[in-house]
Amino acid sequence: MNLADVQAKYQAFKELGLKLDMSRGKPAPEQLDLSLPLLDALDGFKAADGTDTRNYGGIVAEARALFASLLDVPAPQVVVEGSASLSLMHDVLIYSMVYGQPGHAPWAGQSPAFICPVPGYDRHFGICEALGIRMINVAMTDNGPDMDEVERLVASDASIKGMWNVPKYSNPGGVVYSDETIRRLAAMKTAAPDFILMWDDAYRFHHLTAENIVSAGVIDACAAAGNPNRAWVFASTSKVTFAGAGLAALASSTENVAWWTKKSGIRSIGPDKINQLRHVRFLKDRAGVEALMVKHRDILAPKFDAVLAQFEAVLGGVEGVSWTYPKGGYFIDLVTPNGFAKQTIELAKAAGITLTPAGAAFPYGKDPKDAHIRIAPSFPSLKEITQAAEGIALALRLAIGR
Repeated sequence: MNLADVQAKYQAFKELGLKLDMSRGKPAPEQLDLSLPLLDALDGFKAADGTDTRNYGGIVAEARALFASLLDVPAPQVVVEGSASLSLMHDVLIYSMVYGQPGHAPWAGQSPAFICPVPGYDRHFGICEALGIRMINVAMTDNGPDMDEVERLVASDASIKGMWNVPKYSNPGGVVYSDETIRRLAAMKTAAPDFILMWDDAYRFHHLTAENIVSAGVIDACAAAGNPNRAWVFASTSKVTFAGAGLAALASSTENVAWWTKKSGIRSIGPDKINQLRHVRFLKDRAGVEALMVKHRDILAPKFDAVLAQFEAVLGGVEGVSWTYPKGGYFIDLVTPNGFAKQTIELAKAAGITLTPAGAAFPYGKDPKDAHIRIAPSFPSLKEITQAAEGIALALRLAIGR
């Protein structure tokens, strides 16, 4: 396809008058419908141990046990609270700033910094920016962050207090951390004795193929390396059941969980136990979660395949253009020649396609190469996502003039 053909196709695409929003990785209505039985899952309000979920106090032990089985950690090392794991991440960092990690001084006043593998998740970076935590970019590889660079940085700078991680099907690149990367993160020498790994396991069961990738457990790896308090693991059912109305959990060492429980007890009397019980009755166990995620995969995988097919048809062989082929998660990372991501997104918007802003996958919203575009295929219908992928590809061809 020559440039004249690209221009003609792009103009015809604009004239369709489409309005497609691909700015976030939202579950599609068909995915949310999978969990409609959740609304009728309760046949009572008492948990298995007799806890009245309508009242203050107590916990739903079955919810704790469910996440323990999902995260492969002992139940006493799990907390189930709220519906958004991002809130738990935010609070861990707030508590660290105000109180300090267990046995250590508050971070406030220490000019703390975080390592941020890039491209990465914009909401992680937003928390750091809001709290005044300086962010340091480290490039991602096919096996996770550049570990030589990570190890060099944390060993030499005591102000580096932590690191963001999306270890499986990373946002937006779909990278899966290798077991070697996980072991190195667990064992590496850090100048800061209170260094932590913020481990966002958002896509642990969100496979797009029949290959269910299993990774080393970071909590066990940290304990084996003599750093039992290093890892804070986060997960939720936001893309399993209902987005914004699911369950969120954190897991860590026994000492960290005790610290968390004490600090959070000041903030809240307790979580929504009725929602916890409802989820336990609906999901039942790990096998129930895995079976539900197969149904999600059946909806999502064709959309990803459609995007990849359009990219291959329109962008295949174009110099400097590439994209990822994720095996799970919610995103595709489209890489343009340096300097063309913003222009491509603007041209896509003019054609009726709303994308995440250029630079969103980098701290402070600044992609130094202006080259990454996060593609979120989940929400539109299969027809719409096929159209959108073609429109994005045409916008990129038009931007680079090839």
